[in-house]
Amino acid sequence: MRLIPLQSGSSGNCILVEGRGVRVLFDAGISAKRVTERLAEHGIAASSIDALFISHEHSDHIAAAGVLARRFGMPLHLTAATHAASRQVLGDCPFTAFVAGGSVRIKGLTIETVATPHDAVDGVIFIVADGERRLGVMTDFGHVLAWLPGLVETLDAVYLESNYDERMLRDGPYPETLKRRISGPGGHISNDESAQLIGSCGRHLQWACLAHLSATNNQPDLALAAHRRCYGEDLPLSVASRERASAPLMLR
Repeated sequence: MRLIPLQSGSSGNCILVEGRGVRVLFDAGISAKRVTERLAEHGIAASSIDALFISHEHSDHIAAAGVLARRFGMPLHLTAATHAASRQVLGDCPFTAFVAGGSVRIKGLTIETVATPHDAVDGVIFIVADGERRLGVMTDFGHVLAWLPGLVETLDAVYLESNYDERMLRDGPYPETLKRRISGPGGHISNDESAQLIGSCGRHLQWACLAHLSATNNQPDLALAAHRRCYGEDLPLSVASRERASAPLMLR
């Protein structure tokens, strides 16, 4: 399998995972034009995408989903509650509803969905399995739930939220209500929380890609430093770009 972050952050999220001859997009919070161009950079036609999965209804994850589904015939997958909350954005396009906690088979890949406590109507994270390897696509969850370390232990690689630096958020320009929302149980996880999660149960991973970094409350070097403090240099580590597609990450 390989994963290509097409963009990551509050300005838009879109991730390609490819394996067993199957191409799946996760979220579509950047324009259809950017999705098309960034796929083309890697020799991939948007019309070749086998499925588009949506994690939740926030605009940075769903803004272009309806356009992509209609323009390129991408089969759209999301929960019924997320669809109901997104109708105005999606417009009129067919979709397949999955139930959070269930699995969806797309040819040679299985997409496992896991419910999250993010402040969305029915948010999920994803595990992509090809029968030999398991890859986590895990952003927008409010805190490290008790069962999450056990889930990470089953993975061979992970694309993981590392949203904010605690000091930058505390001392930054956001109003207190928004600071509490971000750091609260339905918001995002910090660099330290992400690092502790991987440090406690992810040392067997082939790699980790840090994702959904805040432009205001984080910096790539801070996110990387927090993880290195926790578990050293043994794990290959990268940061998904907020502005452009990042380099492909291979899972062997």
